[in-house]
Amino acid sequence: QVQLVESGGGLVQSGGSLRLSCAASGITITHYYMAWYRQTPGNGRELVATITFPTGITNYRESVKGRSTISSDNARNLMFLQIDDLKPEDTAVYYCYARRRIDSSKSQEYWGQGIQVTVSS
Repeated sequence: QVQLVESGGGLVQSGGSLRLSCAASGITITHYYMAWYRQTPGNGRELVATITFPTGITNYRESVKGRSTISSDNARNLMFLQIDDLKPEDTAVYYCYARRRIDSSKSQEYWGQGIQVTVSS
């Protein structure tokens, strides 16, 4: 059974930092395209950051670029998202995501249960 379990969320003051973790079981993250998404009430999930293996190439949405770092501990099958200089608009539920292409028409994807990040002004 595949599980993606997020941790590290909570209430943080504006300007502070947070490090989210995603613990994967049942999959090997280096075999997947891994990402962090976030969602606010009434809105769809938006992509925050991605990491691609084996290159380790990362990408970020513009609003977090320069103050966020996505990384992984491949030996422990963990993915992280560090966000610095947090802003109230970063308040959201953050989700860990994994996807792997099975063939030309099918992909396998998994979501974590999500974790709340609240940034107070």
